[in-house]
Amino acid sequence: MLKSYFKIAWRNLIKRKVFTTINILGLSIGFGSAILIYLFLGYHYSFDDFHPNEDLIYRMATEEHTDVVVYSASVPPAFAKVFREEYAYTDKVAKIVGQSGLVLDIEQNGNTNKFKRDVLFTEEDFFKIFNFPLLDGSNAVSLSAPNTAVITQNEAIQLFGHTDVVGKTFVLENDKIIEITGVLKNIPQTSFLEGSIFIAFKNLEDFSDFAYGENWGGITTNLQCFALLKPNQDIAQIENVLLELPKKHRPNSMNTHVYKMQPLSEIHLNHDYGGLDPVFLIVFGIIGLFLLVIASINFINISTAQAFYRSKEIGIRKVLGGFKKQLFWQFLSETFLISLFAIALGFGMAILFLPSFNALFEIQLTLESLLSFQFFGFLIALLILVSLLSGAYPGLLLSKIVPILALKGKLSHNDTGGATTRKFLVVAQFVISISLIVATLVISRQIKYATQSDLGFDKESIVMLEIPETIDSEKFYDLKERLKQVAGVQKVSGCLTSPGGANTFWDTTVKYNNRPEREEFSISIKIGDEDYLNAFNIPLAAGRNFFKNDSITEMLVNEKFVEKVGADSAEDILGRAIAVNGERIKATIVGVVKNFHDGSFTEEIKPVFIAPYVRWYNELGIKINHLNTKATMEQLEKEWSQTFSKQIFDYRFLDESVAEQYETEQRYLSLSKVFSGLAIFIGCLGLYGLILFFVSHRTKEIGIRKVLGSSIGNILTLLSTDFLKLIAIAGIVATPASWYIMDQWLQGYTYRTEIGWWVFALAIGSVMLITLLTISYQTLKAASANPIKSLRTE
Repeated sequence: MLKSYFKIAWRNLIKRKVFTTINILGLSIGFGSAILIYLFLGYHYSFDDFHPNEDLIYRMATEEHTDVVVYSASVPPAFAKVFREEYAYTDKVAKIVGQSGLVLDIEQNGNTNKFKRDVLFTEEDFFKIFNFPLLDGSNAVSLSAPNTAVITQNEAIQLFGHTDVVGKTFVLENDKIIEITGVLKNIPQTSFLEGSIFIAFKNLEDFSDFAYGENWGGITTNLQCFALLKPNQDIAQIENVLLELPKKHRPNSMNTHVYKMQPLSEIHLNHDYGGLDPVFLIVFGIIGLFLLVIASINFINISTAQAFYRSKEIGIRKVLGGFKKQLFWQFLSETFLISLFAIALGFGMAILFLPSFNALFEIQLTLESLLSFQFFGFLIALLILVSLLSGAYPGLLLSKIVPILALKGKLSHNDTGGATTRKFLVVAQFVISISLIVATLVISRQIKYATQSDLGFDKESIVMLEIPETIDSEKFYDLKERLKQVAGVQKVSGCLTSPGGANTFWDTTVKYNNRPEREEFSISIKIGDEDYLNAFNIPLAAGRNFFKNDSITEMLVNEKFVEKVGADSAEDILGRAIAVNGERIKATIVGVVKNFHDGSFTEEIKPVFIAPYVRWYNELGIKINHLNTKATMEQLEKEWSQTFSKQIFDYRFLDESVAEQYETEQRYLSLSKVFSGLAIFIGCLGLYGLILFFVSHRTKEIGIRKVLGSSIGNILTLLSTDFLKLIAIAGIVATPASWYIMDQWLQGYTYRTEIGWWVFALAIGSVMLITLLTISYQTLKAASANPIKSLRTE
């Protein structure tokens, strides 16, 4: 019986090649997208699941409760020692501190090669908490002695050309000779850990007194602290005990810090602490489901439309003793056969587009990911689900046809049923397509708004050059003057960071006007010299710029600070005293600058102060003439290298750094464009199939209308009107739904664009236009046909 089902199903599919092709192509695109999305979701949900004690590993984090809650995936440097020695909750506690852009000198064959690398200074217990084994498979990583390091397999090949490097050395920052004591297997991509060179923690003392020391007064985001807990610990109880730490170790502070314990499994998918927003994955999964639903709708619509033409077949089957159950399984087997072909084609599509998918999301999904029992279980479940979703309703509908009416040829399209359902399903397709187009337009508009709006400072043609060493005032100003003489250079400023861009925040406490208590808000530090405002084109709102100085005696603040302290105007705070950084820095406010965006548009503009301090200058902001960038950069490198002869020249453009803040949104946009296009394409395939049926059904009607004087335009309007009405209904449904969803998405931005009416008009109009183009070929062909031939059509 089963063999018979599939044999008849095959014959029916071959007989109706066009509609079979439409169904297979639509479903294959849906299956291919679902496979890629499955791999993508599996990748992100598998982060850090390869550690034996993953459920006992926690990262220590901090919440700062002031006027707002600020989340940091770090703790003060002294936290680890106290948590390790004063509490009995853990087996191991370890810190790692990242330092970016350090220079490594490696001597080979009489030549010295320089490399610039990010380095992690690591306490020895770190490799006892986590499962990052050596090449020999053991976990015997040794970083107890100073001037030792372990590196990954790939890093060894890049630095030395091979992995047999144990005992070899490199010079760190032209000073320390570091011996390699082990080679690690490559860190899995599904790990929170982004590093390939790990150096003994003792060596951090040469690079960061703050992070190396036992300081409770602040936090550096470069530091992370991990703990391996003993079994059966109550996390809520531990966090409650940790509430006492600020009071005990920072008795004179405002004690705004609350220490939290973040499970290892949540590090990758916790947006508050810098991880991926899980909503992104949910949306991704829903879009994949939408594509399969649209493809299934195509199948249902085409199958129910074919019911009229298969009525005699069904009538004969019933007269010869066929039962409804047998007919139902016959049509379901046809659906299964189509789905089987489609899933094989979709699998091939997924493999074909996997490299492009990886490039879009900067990940490394591999074909090996497809060779697992879980994946094949997913494919089988998908095949069964889609077969049932697509075939159950048409099967039930077709099995209910009355055999007598079918054999007498008295069945109409209304008798075969499904007309109302088809309209409903077509509307559902259009609702999804319109919603995806609206999402694409809104995301695109918000990114454009964020990247092209006035940020309050100049970011165009500004090169940010690293100052890799702490230099004195004389050396700094000598370098600055030489850079200003370079042809093409317009302005130069030394600074801690640029006014805006990713990872440029350093917040601290503030006291204003000798008030007895510190302010409830924190203030963002923007250290810069006397040319900072000029180089970045930040306008003054009141007062003056500070004078050239090697120490901080004068400060500038922004308008947000004026608002936060409750002053009536910017002029009212000029000459007032200000103390920051635990009152270690005291100065006078001499000017107020206009507000500028010191972060992304997702965050509110913060209170900011700007002051000069040469020892804290990490970068040079250089405004250049973009007409001869290459020659200017070559000359800048020459002058810079005279001061930092043992360093590697490295630079970035400020506008690119600002754009990096919106990488996730850019991927959202790319995702929306791709899947909107796929949704519309699959929907148009179904429309094309339906219009084939409708045109063939109304061939004689078209001939009569032409004989009676109807023009091609009249006939085209007649055949298109029903579909355009369905699009209009879909637009009415999609508009409020998509507006609500995108408005909620925009709430994540403090500064956001508006969703104009034209967005919905453009989305609906686009779908209408694409639909007209899809159905125009068949309708024009039918309308242009010889009416004599049309009238002869039975």
